[in-house]
Amino acid sequence: MKLLGLGLVIGLLIGVGGDVFVRREAVATPALAVAPPAAQKPITVAESAQLNEVIERVQREYVDTVSHPALIDDALRGLVGGLDAYSTYLDAEEYADLRVSTAGTYAGIGIEVSTADRALRVVRPFRDSPAASAGIRSGDLIAAIDGEPVGADLDAAMSRMRGPRGSIVKLAVTRVGQTLPLEFSVERAQVEVHSVALLPLAGGYLYARVTSFSDTTAVDFSASLARARSQGIKPRGLVLDLRNNPGGVLESAVDVADQLLESGIIVTADGRTASARFSMSATPGDVLPGVPVVVLVNGGTASAAEILAGALQDHHRAVLLGTRTFGKGSVQTVMPLTQGRALKLTTSRYFTPSGRSIQGLGIQPDHEVEHDGLPLDLDDARVRADPAARDATIHAAVELLKGRPPRPAPRGLTASAGGARRN
Repeated sequence: MKLLGLGLVIGLLIGVGGDVFVRREAVATPALAVAPPAAQKPITVAESAQLNEVIERVQREYVDTVSHPALIDDALRGLVGGLDAYSTYLDAEEYADLRVSTAGTYAGIGIEVSTADRALRVVRPFRDSPAASAGIRSGDLIAAIDGEPVGADLDAAMSRMRGPRGSIVKLAVTRVGQTLPLEFSVERAQVEVHSVALLPLAGGYLYARVTSFSDTTAVDFSASLARARSQGIKPRGLVLDLRNNPGGVLESAVDVADQLLESGIIVTADGRTASARFSMSATPGDVLPGVPVVVLVNGGTASAAEILAGALQDHHRAVLLGTRTFGKGSVQTVMPLTQGRALKLTTSRYFTPSGRSIQGLGIQPDHEVEHDGLPLDLDDARVRADPAARDATIHAAVELLKGRPPRPAPRGLTASAGGARRN
């Protein structure tokens, strides 16, 4: 993979409809220090007076006492948040959470949760995780954490489930068939997250689901294919599932594309500064030469996942199946500040190899198939035995790989969708 003009960066991910992030690994500096000298303009005396006037009035007359640091944090949050939907100011705790979200390992209980329907529903406990050992099951609805109801702020609730390794979190969950909530005490542990799951399908095909792009995704993808080959599998086709993949580490998405492309541009980006303008290209070598690929996408396929899908579509390396993607075509740079804080600032807009911008538009699949429901639990042995028999869109993808147009699935198949998060 060739990287031009990007410098030393890594990507970060958080949330459904997520972002492509790059984080500048440098000594923390004031925010203005990242801008070119010509762009710097000191705040005027009049502007400073405006800010002080509002802060003083709030501190003196607001119904509740508000600390000065909290007001400053809120002021900065409003300043950056007013730019667009993706730029934000991060306090020290939020920045720490953001760094954890892409590390490929974290201290938690090891569950994947869906925030659909404004509730925390367990999609699956990870195999051999503290949650699985405690008896938490797919479909459980988390009602309270450490005695406090989950409430409307689902992000805050999920943060409460994380904590130091060895600490205890108490969960109350409701379960179908149970009248009263079930109580679980779960000891947090270091959880290894693998964002790639690869399974064989009937007929010599492979199914790979990529749930997000973390620092370890590209390595996981390569290792999964290597394991399949070591087991004597010679795939006739690959179903690459990017549904509900909210994006994440830019380099990881590009690396996966590079593994499936022989040459050519994967993504370009344009911004005001030199570091915001870059191009990434494939290096020689396709890990599946001659093997057809079908990529599954939907409205939850966003950002870095759209970069991968768009590159494979533009190079005619894969056929896209599903529904139009989310349409997130901008790049956020996470810039460390003093005191452990950071700015997540939109610095680039990216383009697919053909020059398409997907911002607000998304990527239209080659074949449109509607689907709904939760993602399959690939830790379930019955699901792993034949995913295509339980997911209409996977079934349709196999039909495409066989050279047939997508057909309505047999009665009883359930298509998958819905966003998921990890804790």
